[in-house]
Amino acid sequence: MITTVFSTHCLRSARHSLAFWLVCVLILFGAQSVRAQPNPVDIAQLRASRAEDGLFLTAQIRLELPSIVEDALQKGVAVFFVAEAELLRDRWYWYDSKVSAATRHMRLAYQPLTRRWRLNVSPEPIGNVGLGVSFSQNFDSLEDALQAVQRISNWKIADAVPLASDARYYVEFRFRLDVSQLPRPFQIGVVGQPEWNLAASRSLRLTPENTQ
Repeated sequence: MITTVFSTHCLRSARHSLAFWLVCVLILFGAQSVRAQPNPVDIAQLRASRAEDGLFLTAQIRLELPSIVEDALQKGVAVFFVAEAELLRDRWYWYDSKVSAATRHMRLAYQPLTRRWRLNVSPEPIGNVGLGVSFSQNFDSLEDALQAVQRISNWKIADAVPLASDARYYVEFRFRLDVSQLPRPFQIGVVGQPEWNLAASRSLRLTPENTQ
């Protein structure tokens, strides 16, 4: 009787130990898998330049669309990207002060009739039906259209406001895929899908060297 109880206890302990080590291995490989996956979006370059009529921003974004997002585009679903820039002033005694802000909305869609890609750019949100006041470009391939999305050149983010010589300023730049502008069925379907969570941000401290 004692031998049977001891054997049963040993078997249970072994199973528990094996299960514990299996969980550890799965967690380890899962963590390595997450680390091995490259970030699909990144701010590769960010530069500011000052002129008489304002402050301008140039950015180069590295973007690799997940297959699920590309499939939606190929099926005629418009995808929206948003770039946001804020000019802030350091304040040691309170939250940093926002001097100016600008937003750039981009709508990318495939045109089945012409087999071309259209990119609309506007400072205001772009609807699926009414495109409003927006600048549009047509491209022969998705690759060419994405290159235009990833390249922001001489974007005016602030008017010519005097900057105090004794203050410190910086630009906070953000780029993201805006799922809130997707059709309602897609908004529900993308919940919990990390492939649709495309976002990156970067800060740029303003100095005489990087604002020339």
